[in-house]
Amino acid sequence: MSEGLPIKRPAAVGMSAARLANIDRVVERGIKAGGYPGAAVVVGRKGAAVWEKGFGRLGWTPESGPVSAENTIYDLASLTKVVGTTTAVMVLFDEGKLHLDDPVSRFIPEFSGGAKENVTIRMLLEHRSGLPAGRDLWRLAHTPEEARAMVIATPLVAAPGQTYEYSDLGADMLGFTVEAIAGESLDTFLQRRVFVPLGMSDTHFRPDASLRGRVAPTEITPPRGYPLRGEVHDENAYALGGVAGHAGLFSTVRDLSIFAQMLLNGGVYSDVRIVSDSAVQLFTHRAAGTRALGWDTCAGTGGCGQYLGVNAYGHTGYTGTSLWIDPDREMFVVLLTNRVHAARARRPAKVISDVRADLADAAALAVTDVAGGPIAMPRAFRADRAVGWNRPERSARHGKSRRGKSAASRSRSKSGKHPVSKKPSRRTKSAKTH
Repeated sequence: MSEGLPIKRPAAVGMSAARLANIDRVVERGIKAGGYPGAAVVVGRKGAAVWEKGFGRLGWTPESGPVSAENTIYDLASLTKVVGTTTAVMVLFDEGKLHLDDPVSRFIPEFSGGAKENVTIRMLLEHRSGLPAGRDLWRLAHTPEEARAMVIATPLVAAPGQTYEYSDLGADMLGFTVEAIAGESLDTFLQRRVFVPLGMSDTHFRPDASLRGRVAPTEITPPRGYPLRGEVHDENAYALGGVAGHAGLFSTVRDLSIFAQMLLNGGVYSDVRIVSDSAVQLFTHRAAGTRALGWDTCAGTGGCGQYLGVNAYGHTGYTGTSLWIDPDREMFVVLLTNRVHAARARRPAKVISDVRADLADAAALAVTDVAGGPIAMPRAFRADRAVGWNRPERSARHGKSRRGKSAASRSRSKSGKHPVSKKPSRRTKSAKTH
């Protein structure tokens, strides 16, 4: 287990403990609503962890152990794209072993035909390669080698550089590119160049069986036919052998706090430099739409809330994870959950979306050492309103309002559609569902 960042009282880094306490209420409301059985949170500022807590339990059963911010390991899902794959690309970029406008076919010659020769590293990072969002590798491939060949052979669905399509396949191609350049597997490269040097001892692809008791379980009835715990939730990452550019990493909030602080420090932590400060600046700067290179940026959506700075960047993961970094405030926010574990809420995707945003908001609102003083508190957080999480209690009991319509019906009549979008399929993920 890693030691994590030094712990300081909120006041010591210009934050309000009373305002940070909103985090506890928000996260616990998500548990009570059935969105996830437990969660781990860490908020850091100015080099220290100021709010590091575990909430709830690993699973829904009484015998499930409590979540520990120090010990509990979660499946990161698409946080793998930035904590793992993008960081590996940054390391090789710093060393001059790849350039952003290099064609991918330079490193993977079989990635060719149908305009694939025009796809660059930059396009993969920006999700503008023309590759589709994904394909059902898990249904068609019998070995990781077959799955890899299928990714490489996938036809483009748009001209390179012309359209945005959040693509797991693009992240996989980045992972293959890292492996081709480094001459070793993605997991080995990341352990050697990033995780071990930073002391991130609980961050792994394919965690060892000895860690199983510390890993939060994910899906109970996946296509694999058995409950998942310590094995990657994403079916395509599993088809690729558990190590993939788009998913597969497991970690703790304590390890991720070290990673986030490394980026806030300009690529260095505890006298260990992982990437250059110029690479951090380049890869986290908005480049195409809201996307940076690998990373997303905060545009009031995607789980970053309303109050993070204009230079904030981060990412989310389908299992209920998120990492947001605000360099202007020298602050980061990490949330790890297993919302795919037999969620009891009617719309767990809506629950986690609101909790992510509330967590980022609560952290930003807690900063006090800014010109003009802290931001005025909102009347309520999203979790307090819980719109669309479950059927409203009054409607469930009484069926109709005084005017003879349910609250949901009134909302539909005003907007012309249901107030909450349907829960997305796990097989057809998009940037917004993460």
